Amino acid sequence: MSEQDIQTLLSFFKTLANENRLKIIGLLTNQERSVEELSSLLNLKEPTVSHHMAKLKEIGLVRMYPDGNTHLYKLNSEALQRMSKDILTTKQLSVITQDINYDAWELKVLNTFLDGEQLKAIPVSRKKRQVILEWLVNKFEKGIKYSEKDVNEVIARYHPDYATLRREFIMNKMMDREGGGGAYWRVEE
Repeated sequence: MSEQDIQTLLSFFKTLANENRLKIIGLLTNQERSVEELSSLLNLKEPTVSHHMAKLKEIGLVRMYPDGNTHLYKLNSEALQRMSKDILTTKQLSVITQDINYDAWELKVLNTFLDGEQLKAIPVSRKKRQVILEWLVNKFEKGIKYSEKDVNEVIARYHPDYATLRREFIMNKMMDREGGGGAYWRVEE
């Protein structure tokens, strides 16, 4: 999405972020109307309605045409459909976020719960705990089988409650094990 598309989208939403403008669009969907008519229907002064019409015209949502001494306004439904089709698509809207650092939240969680390489506490929140577990499971190599004692020793380097963290690995399907206290191994994603 280009910078111009983003600015168009912002103008569109800023313009529509007004109750009276939304009402005007609603009234214009049924028929064309004059400023005087809209003023009466919305219980607004004519200069206020004219101001709203100028904003809607600016983004191309309404068209004005003369009818004798009166100006009539009509909804530009083609512009609304074009905006919806060209810019308001999921694909286009997702491009807006391309410069966001998606790792920022995970880094914040790690900074909150880690003191160097030591885990200060096991997060209560499931999502935060998931971040910590993903960090900790990376301390185990893929394709290697570990004894329960080895798993406990690795986890204990980072936090004393190795039993809880070991169970969390199993429950979250990050590690698997053979029955009866046999080997543990890291599950491939």
